[in-house]
Amino acid sequence: MHIVDSHAHLDFPTYADDLDAVLARSLEADVRTILSVGIGDGPETMHRARDLAVKYKGNHAVPRIVASAGIHPQEAQHANDAALSKLRMLAADENVVAIGEIGLDYYHIENPDIDVQQQAFLAQMEIALAANKPILIHCRTSELATPQAKERFGPADAQDDLLRLIAENFANKGGVGVMHCFSGTADEASRALDLGFYLSFAGNVTYARFPSIREAAELVPADRYLVETDAPFLAPIPYRGERNEPGRTRVTAEFVAELRKIPLEQLAEETTGNFRRLFRVE
Repeated sequence: MHIVDSHAHLDFPTYADDLDAVLARSLEADVRTILSVGIGDGPETMHRARDLAVKYKGNHAVPRIVASAGIHPQEAQHANDAALSKLRMLAADENVVAIGEIGLDYYHIENPDIDVQQQAFLAQMEIALAANKPILIHCRTSELATPQAKERFGPADAQDDLLRLIAENFANKGGVGVMHCFSGTADEASRALDLGFYLSFAGNVTYARFPSIREAAELVPADRYLVETDAPFLAPIPYRGERNEPGRTRVTAEFVAELRKIPLEQLAEETTGNFRRLFRVE
């Protein structure tokens, strides 16, 4: 069986001392491919995921690692000419299969201004189109934003703004991508699917407080969904609160398979096929 973790932050410091062991455990859990997300600590270090993909290439003792690169919306103020030039260089690298995670985030009061986030998002979508690579979308729902953030950002809704910008500047030009760690409503899932996007489900699908995520996981077409960890975050039940790691993609996969009333093997086959098709990974 082949399970894919379509979103993990392998370059984060929490794995600095035991990454080899983490990867070995992933392989034991049948997680045989990992997309290492390249946002680093900001644009200056967004190459680290690509470097990991190169380091472990051909090492059959660990899962296959491919990478992305991008400027997270919380770092949008740093999306200057130098950072965007670096991203163009990484986008051309064969080990980098996607641009991201990118998007909009009005969740915290300290996040960059809306126009700054949107300009960084638009610039990175242009780079993705030029490189003919999918994008990995980060978007926290504004509905759950902190009270201070709601006061600062006003009535603006990150999901609405994001889907509008994708429709007007990316999907209409043939661009595709993934709604990483999908956490929206059934209506937002439908809108994303209509734009040609895939939905990826993380450990929070196992949390009882988010029934809308479960509804989306049940209803998404078989050819348009993925599973992920977002490691080191969002460990699934019963590991919630612990450091997450790619091997636990299997736990989320088992949960989603139950929701969809299909065998785990079928889910693994469907999501692995979707991943290979979207990211053009053999």
